Amino acid sequence: MENLLIAKYNKPGPRYTSYPTVPFWKDEPLNLKDWSASLRKNQTDFQTKNLSLYIHLPFCESLCTFCGCHKRITKNHKVEDPYLDSVKKEWELYQQQLPFSPVIKELHFGGGTPTFFPADKLVQLLQSIFNQTAVDPSEIELSFEAHPNNTTSDHLTKLYDFGFRRLSLGIQDYSPTVQKAIHRIQTFDQVKSVHDEARSLGYKSISHDLVFGLPKQTLEDIESTVAKTLELQPDRISLYSYAHVPWIKGNGQRGFDESDLPDGEEKRKLYETAKEHLLLAGYLEVGMDHFAKPEDDLAIAFNNKTLHRNFMGYTTKSTSMMIGLGASSISDSWYAFAQNEKSIEKYQTLIQDGTLPIYRGHLLSENDLTIRQYILDLMCKFETRLSSSSTLSTVHASIKTNLKEMVDDGLVQIDGEIIKVTSKGVPFVRNVCMAFDQNLVSNTSTERLFSKTI
Repeated sequence: MENLLIAKYNKPGPRYTSYPTVPFWKDEPLNLKDWSASLRKNQTDFQTKNLSLYIHLPFCESLCTFCGCHKRITKNHKVEDPYLDSVKKEWELYQQQLPFSPVIKELHFGGGTPTFFPADKLVQLLQSIFNQTAVDPSEIELSFEAHPNNTTSDHLTKLYDFGFRRLSLGIQDYSPTVQKAIHRIQTFDQVKSVHDEARSLGYKSISHDLVFGLPKQTLEDIESTVAKTLELQPDRISLYSYAHVPWIKGNGQRGFDESDLPDGEEKRKLYETAKEHLLLAGYLEVGMDHFAKPEDDLAIAFNNKTLHRNFMGYTTKSTSMMIGLGASSISDSWYAFAQNEKSIEKYQTLIQDGTLPIYRGHLLSENDLTIRQYILDLMCKFETRLSSSSTLSTVHASIKTNLKEMVDDGLVQIDGEIIKVTSKGVPFVRNVCMAFDQNLVSNTSTERLFSKTI
């Protein structure tokens, strides 16, 4: 039965870090006047100065062929200062746009490889931002993505001294064969060295990112990788599905043959095996793709139904506004999305000209906002309640019709206006969300837009 469900539901679909999803945004380019108005509306409606801040640091010294992020491969570290100067100025431009003095509740360095930059320069960037912005040290969460091969004691110590208590280590898989296929070579000893030092310094939440469905990855590989991971006892473990989208990311995902990739059934077995070992080790499944120790804030937020999800992924900080700084970063005012120029050169030129470097976005309609909340609830709580609005009765009827097969297959339960994902349906939560997605109703061909859900 499980194999039949995989065959049935393994189709291209979004990961729902936003709704509408990026391919269906309708304002390109987004009018800066409308974007600014959406920032003001957020403050008026939510009556809060809190926001999340994401900083994209796109440089990497070598290409990992599994990666779907926006990045620039270079060993030329002269790119650092011009880029960081632009990020600082972009934050200054945003402070001119925001109708209030913001309070940062969370800040995350993503990439690329944030540890491409030396610790001193990262701290200088932080100081520039925090010298102009209100921060409550007891409330803010600071985190960064770390490549085990170039994360130094200096990075760990100086960022810890600044207030960072979370880091995410990109592991993927420990198999030398898999690492060679994806051009990401790092040993368990290298990871252990960084992990242990971070723990000794006092980092309270260390996450390890694993990926299943990688080229040449076997069941023995995933079992060995999970076993090694459990030796180190990270607080959180992300178990991501490899998204094979070479038609979007180009040759960067062509470091191997298509025949090297596990098929849908094999890939699902990799996930289920890893999940079984993690649950037996005492980790709790949190939302989609994430596991955490019961005492970790992420697990607590999930159990309390306060978990939130934005372009940074799952978070315990439920802010209604997220500002993304840096090339390709995405910002979210709740009422609109705005993405920066992907080209580093265009991004820096616009910043130096005193212009927010937005090149596309989307203004959400009333229906968008309602569906967005439904999908956010499903991704964070595995359940949602349909509103009583009569204007949405046709949409709601369509959603229930779309869910009928999943109800019959035991993946979803519908009780009046309450829709719940069953434990059997959790691996198919992306498919459940697709039943709510109004953009997919009239765009059934998603083959070249998204990775497969399984």
